[in-house]
Amino acid sequence: MIPSTAGRRAGQDGFPQALRAEWARFRSSRGWALTMAASVLVTVSLGLLIAGGVRSTCVTGKGEGPCPAPLLGPDGTAVKDKYYFVHQPLKGNGAITARVSDLTGQMRLPDVVPGVRNVAEGVVPWAKAGLLVRQSLKQGTPYAAVMLTGEHGVRMQHNYVHDIPGGPHNGPQWLRLTRSGDTVSGYESDDGRTWTEIGTVELAGLPETVEIGLFATSPGVLWNMAKAFAQATATFDQITLQGANGSWRHDDVGVVMESDGRTPHHPGGVVESGDKLIVTGGGDIGPATVEGGMRADLMLIGGAVGLIPVLAAAVTFCTTGHRRGRSPGGLPEGPHPARQPAAQAAVFGALAFVTGLVTSGVVVPAGLALLRAHQNPIQPITLATGLRVIVGYAALTAAAAVLALGLAALAKRAVVAIGLSIALVVVPYGLATAGLAPWLLMVTPAAGFAITQSVPTFAHVDVGPSLLEGYYPLPPWAGLAVTCGYAAVALGAAIAVRRRRAPRERDSRLR
Repeated sequence: MIPSTAGRRAGQDGFPQALRAEWARFRSSRGWALTMAASVLVTVSLGLLIAGGVRSTCVTGKGEGPCPAPLLGPDGTAVKDKYYFVHQPLKGNGAITARVSDLTGQMRLPDVVPGVRNVAEGVVPWAKAGLLVRQSLKQGTPYAAVMLTGEHGVRMQHNYVHDIPGGPHNGPQWLRLTRSGDTVSGYESDDGRTWTEIGTVELAGLPETVEIGLFATSPGVLWNMAKAFAQATATFDQITLQGANGSWRHDDVGVVMESDGRTPHHPGGVVESGDKLIVTGGGDIGPATVEGGMRADLMLIGGAVGLIPVLAAAVTFCTTGHRRGRSPGGLPEGPHPARQPAAQAAVFGALAFVTGLVTSGVVVPAGLALLRAHQNPIQPITLATGLRVIVGYAALTAAAAVLALGLAALAKRAVVAIGLSIALVVVPYGLATAGLAPWLLMVTPAAGFAITQSVPTFAHVDVGPSLLEGYYPLPPWAGLAVTCGYAAVALGAAIAVRRRRAPRERDSRLR
């Protein structure tokens, strides 16, 4: 009786056996392990070098010194709260109605003549003027507002991070804000007779007496990857109050003093003209995505460079098997050729994940600690967000490694696969960091870097098109999904090619 070899071959060609063989092959070469260690060293060194070199200083009424800790809103987010406020105390329920009949402003543009300030007329897209009710004048306290903006129509915003769009109006507009207990509602109208509700929000714990009135503010104008001076001026008329009938109070909330401690820096103001109030203000009421301090994801700014050794190791891990005349997994050809690239991706992907986890797990907390030691303001970060940044970078590293494996199996030549991997993952990230072609982070595997974003991108805050300013065109998980999609397609294509080649290679050996 001739013993059957079917069971033995199934065991030899099984996926667990393929995994063990791939793991053994990785351990047999010290070079691959050293390359992965080099990835950790590069990213951690660059991150700590950046953190160690940052020294934030601010000029206040007390002179130049360390910047203060970021102002926090009701939910712990770093916020900006600077505006000019014409207001009255409102005890109990009430409302305010007014028409914004004109919205103009000034902004500083790049100097035409060196050294001569170039200030032009105009408003930035998120210049704001409207009606405001808030717990108190203390910065960072809960509020709700309905407003006309420079280019985004009517909006209702509350507690800094929440934004509700109204109509797409840019001309004169009637606005109304009502308070009933903790409930605040915003309305808009084209003629002051027919009203449309924009939204209703709950401001938990509002005191019996709140401040209600008119405000104007404007974030800076963006140019040269920085913000320059801008302010908004709004003309209010047809003003009516319910529940408040005192005299108007004027406050330049959050104004910063010059180094002499007495002179306001870019002060706001109000002019009363008949039944009109012309209010001018600068600053913003909203999230502080850039001004709120150093971000945790900046500690991984060297992550793209650190991925280069991982990509190179992944490619050589695949192509070494080809040079030996074996399958991409380094195993003899069997009846299931898809098992070798799949096992290879599983083993090297897991190793890349651990490499990325060690990298981010060291550089993020160590870098933030170094920043704090040098008295730099730090953007607040929740435990969940911190874990997502650390584990997300590990997942990105794994996905990039699998992508490189798939490209290597398709291209066969290591130098081609390495170059293509770097072009798809590293180069777009570098361009986006410099503020060039940020759209590449939507359509290339570099989109996965969005998973490291530690400060959310808010639709009602404009930032420069650079990763250094926190700009990511995709949400964190959507960006990672793009990278994983590329990796899955590359691996799937490699498996399909192996399946087509396997019969021909088997026939060639039999002949």
